[in-house]
Amino acid sequence: MAELNTPLTVGDFEIKNRLVMAPLTRARSGESRVPNDLMVEYYQQRANAGLILTEATVIGSKTVGYADTPGLWSQEQAQAWNKIIEAVHAQGSKIVVQLWHVGRISHSELLPNNMPPQAPSAIRANAKTFNSKGLVDVSEPKALEIDEIKALIKNYAEATLNAQKAGFDMIEVHAANGYLIDQFLRDKTNHRTDQYGGVIENRARFLLEVIDEIIKIYPANLIGCRISPASTFNDIEDSDPQSLYSYVVSELGKRKIAYLHIIEGQTGGPRDANPKVNFAELKKLFKANGGLNIMANNGYNKTMAENAIEKNEADLIAFGVPFLANPDLVKRLENNYPLNTPDQKSFYGGTEKGYTDYPLYSA
Repeated sequence: MAELNTPLTVGDFEIKNRLVMAPLTRARSGESRVPNDLMVEYYQQRANAGLILTEATVIGSKTVGYADTPGLWSQEQAQAWNKIIEAVHAQGSKIVVQLWHVGRISHSELLPNNMPPQAPSAIRANAKTFNSKGLVDVSEPKALEIDEIKALIKNYAEATLNAQKAGFDMIEVHAANGYLIDQFLRDKTNHRTDQYGGVIENRARFLLEVIDEIIKIYPANLIGCRISPASTFNDIEDSDPQSLYSYVVSELGKRKIAYLHIIEGQTGGPRDANPKVNFAELKKLFKANGGLNIMANNGYNKTMAENAIEKNEADLIAFGVPFLANPDLVKRLENNYPLNTPDQKSFYGGTEKGYTDYPLYSA
């Protein structure tokens, strides 16, 4: 556990250990999408992690895709997040907000005036989402116009300004798991013929413009980016993922961002999901071009995490479901205590059950 318990300088501050609480959508903020006191308790319980990544947080009313997920486009939301940030800081941890636009993974019922979801191209996903009726097929999306793309980049900046007002330590841009930025990156979902489609450089343009806009607000060494090169989650795919992501991570590295958060393999699935993707090579490219830290994610246990840190294959390890079910995960890993069994029925939506009532370890 010594490797995981070592501190690390990230941006302008030192975190107490290398364990990261991964972004975990829990859908507890209600229709207002304003964080609440139950969420304060949930995050505070897990602030034994060196770094906490918030659940994916939507940047505007037109960007939502699931019921009851939190937002960061209003002052009320920012003020509510501040309570969570202060609770995490009181435990000696740092907290990062993950900014999110779901793109085509949405349903018109969730959007203003029943508008269609936004996407790079009008290609409906073979995927589902949650609305008031429960699990439903996603709606047919509308392809974004150039002026709408430019407006979305400003939306990311506005959400980042709200994050700054709330007091977040860092920003993470969600470019993974088949959501909007990922939809721009992959050739299965991006059939555009303008400057945002076609060759790899064009498909990566939206992500890089979002990053460049955010860098005007937060310094690059306080910005992370999450990618999932091998994942097909939410009906996403690319014909040449290694070439695509070699370019993406190189460009992110050149911007000297704080970390590359990389999901190794299938999101929530096998680590060897796509042999076309060489994760070791992508990590090397990011750092060779100036990127600062690698955050590895997907199915790590204590031994795997320690080995990755010791071999310099990662600087930070993100744990998802283990943190969900074990608020005292750092202590459990350190002492080889058994882990709680996660209750999958309470992952999304509901009350404190399966959210803040997981027990701490007791001998």
